[in-house]
Amino acid sequence: MSAVAPTGAPETMPTGAPEAMPTGAPEAMPTGAPGTARPSGTFRKLQAQLRGEVGKAIEDYAMIAEGDKVMVCLSGGKDSYTLLDLLLSLQRSAPVHFDLVAVNLDQKQPGFPEHVLPDYLRGLGVPYHIIEQDTYSVVKRVIPEGRTMCGLCSRLRRGALYRWAAENGATKIALGHHRDDIVETLFLNLFHGGRLKAMPPKLRSDDGRHIVIRPLAYCAERDIARYARARRFPLIPCTLCGSQENAQRRAIKRMLAEWEREHPGRTGSIFTALRQVEAGHLADPGLFDFAGLRAGP
Repeated sequence: MSAVAPTGAPETMPTGAPEAMPTGAPEAMPTGAPGTARPSGTFRKLQAQLRGEVGKAIEDYAMIAEGDKVMVCLSGGKDSYTLLDLLLSLQRSAPVHFDLVAVNLDQKQPGFPEHVLPDYLRGLGVPYHIIEQDTYSVVKRVIPEGRTMCGLCSRLRRGALYRWAAENGATKIALGHHRDDIVETLFLNLFHGGRLKAMPPKLRSDDGRHIVIRPLAYCAERDIARYARARRFPLIPCTLCGSQENAQRRAIKRMLAEWEREHPGRTGSIFTALRQVEAGHLADPGLFDFAGLRAGP
């Protein structure tokens, strides 16, 4: 049984330029104190849209069930703040009971503002835990200067988060990847790995011990950026690899942004294609029984 009922049709929403923070964002609401200021109609519409998209993703992929303890991985970026905010909203009206705990990995990056997330989460009254592990020094030592650090950083971060989840009874691990992340991953694998593979909304970890969910799978990055700006989340930039402009993912992001400018809605169309796969019209003999095809009578 899922946590929320589906609403809306997220697949066709155009994204625009994914990296840009749109001007003219909806009227801001105070961070950490929902309901203390009257939101604008524009904000309410955006919030309802995102909430509906998250609810539909949870429903479509059976992400959350009765009694789940959902570990929300909070990085300090716009996506994970939005994820936590929307899950808290859905939790209040869901037909099933589930618990949320926010978990951040303090990677000991120089200048990391350690107080920001604890202060924010205490203000919300959300259970939380900060894992302290110096992955920063490991990544800087292992990866040569100028090379992309994201791969190793991601593996180390994932290992620390998975350990905490196993030790503390989390039944689901919620990540803040959105629709644009999923489409970008498709093209990264296509162009650089020779594989038709993306980022699933729900998966089982390689060791089989964890279920990972991506409730923002139907949400466009542009809409998340608007929401984060309106909510005035205390964003924490990634100083480890956030400035690596030559990273392949950034190149893919620029390509998709250009496509979106020329053909609005293309990113949504690509995502829709990921949900409507016709195995017999691809070329993988392990996925479809081409050898068994026979002409009819």
